[in-house]
Amino acid sequence: MKNFDNSFLNEKISLVAGVDEAGRGPLAGPVVSAAVVFDCDTFIEGVNDSKKLSEKEREKLYPEIMDKALSVSVAAVSHGQIDRINILQASLSSMLTAVKRLGVQPDIILVDGDKAFHHSTPALPIVKGDSKSFAIASASIIAKVTRDRIMKRLNEYYPEYLWAKNKGYPTRQHIEAVKAFGPCPLHRKSFLRKILSEEYMFEL
Repeated sequence: MKNFDNSFLNEKISLVAGVDEAGRGPLAGPVVSAAVVFDCDTFIEGVNDSKKLSEKEREKLYPEIMDKALSVSVAAVSHGQIDRINILQASLSSMLTAVKRLGVQPDIILVDGDKAFHHSTPALPIVKGDSKSFAIASASIIAKVTRDRIMKRLNEYYPEYLWAKNKGYPTRQHIEAVKAFGPCPLHRKSFLRKILSEEYMFEL
């Protein structure tokens, strides 16, 4: 993965940023993105696509990434904004904001997925980038851990939806809770249309 990132290095490119998001699929909460820049020689054993790691592994890698990266930044777009502009645009917006918050200026930005945002620095979409790029994989871990922590805190206010366990994703228990208790203010209304009746959605 580190070799993938270093393959972009040349006399004009010395710093590579990786960007990824967490939370495109959940029924509630924000989408969170992270941007990470490493020195070309920095490597952390165990870094991989966050989806391939356990929560314990991600939590272990999180402080090491934070400590060894040249710069790490995060950004979130709320559930309400997701409803207004759709999840794709919200994801791209949060990734762009994360890049803008970096403490160092990268020479190239590797973006997980098949689409990228507009930025003065070249931003390249990398399909399945979180399993190819060390920087993107690191960003995926930071984004995932950050979002999971947010959902655990929000669970204290809305424990009936079991967010500490499902992190807002559409598990059977979460869907049953939405049907039983109705949506809360932090649910993405645009994601609930297939779950709740049109009559119920009209009342929201």
